[in-house]
Amino acid sequence: MISRSVARIQHARIASKSIFSIRPTSALSCSTAVSSSRASQKSPQLSVAPSQVFARGLASKPSPSEPSSSKSPSEPTVSEEDGPSLAPLPILPRALGVPKPPTAEPRSWQEKKEEMLDREKHLEKRKFLIKQATSGYFEDFHKTMHGGHGGKMWIAPKVLIREDKALYFPDVAGKNLLGDQVHTTTLCKGNISVVAFLSTQVAEEHVKSFTKFVLAAYTSDPKFKFVQINLQENPLKSAIVSLSRSSIKRTIPEEFHETYIHSSQNMEMLRKPLGFENKHLGFVYLVDENLKVRWAGCGYAKDEEAVYLMELTNKLLQRLQSEGDSKKAGSNEKGKEQQ
Repeated sequence: MISRSVARIQHARIASKSIFSIRPTSALSCSTAVSSSRASQKSPQLSVAPSQVFARGLASKPSPSEPSSSKSPSEPTVSEEDGPSLAPLPILPRALGVPKPPTAEPRSWQEKKEEMLDREKHLEKRKFLIKQATSGYFEDFHKTMHGGHGGKMWIAPKVLIREDKALYFPDVAGKNLLGDQVHTTTLCKGNISVVAFLSTQVAEEHVKSFTKFVLAAYTSDPKFKFVQINLQENPLKSAIVSLSRSSIKRTIPEEFHETYIHSSQNMEMLRKPLGFENKHLGFVYLVDENLKVRWAGCGYAKDEEAVYLMELTNKLLQRLQSEGDSKKAGSNEKGKEQQ
């Protein structure tokens, strides 16, 4: 009896040890299993077949033979063009010049008085002074270097400006390479003239690009004039040019010594009417026998622009010659009638 009771006590101790010997990991696994089962009861998930998962994996990876169409946000986008696209230049949008015919005579006191009392003139000067005060000293330089198209502002037209719409070229005075005081009005009156403004060496290259064809064709024509205006409004620069007149004389062909003008005339109020708003560029004007601006170009010329200048100069020369012939014929007929 005693042995049976001892065996029962030992059996009970072994059973109690087996019940309370559960590990913590197994307890955690049991708790997670219970929580997952509860969550699955609350939000059931769709079962996906293994074949579908495999197909999705293939679709998400791009094929090595086909380039990926999507780029990661961190990759920089490279534009196809090397630089920013420039808008095309417009054709000369308006007639250039001044409304009143020029004169080489000095202004009278009455004309000066009328100008002093003219309200519109004062308003124009006020606008000009405001513009000058708000613009920087290197504005023209920045337009030339960073404004696009080398500072060129328009494309020269392939036709003449209509005579009834054309404006007059203003009078510019200065000394030629012969040392004489001359005016553009006296040089251009009755002739077909190509008048060029050149204030820098870059402007000289601009003018050469425009006049290479027309000078080769019509320099020997007595009714053709090529007037170059070396405009230096700064007194110091003007003095330097005056001192270097002999060296300039050696570089300019002899037939152009009379029409090469060094001028220090103030052109600030005439820049906008002439479109001469960038002093670093070269400007070329075709002026007819009545001192009207019939065509204009600026900056480096395209080949077609140089051809336009040559063709339009030829047209004006032919018209002038035909008018001269008709006048001669009319005068001869009058002489015969009088006889």
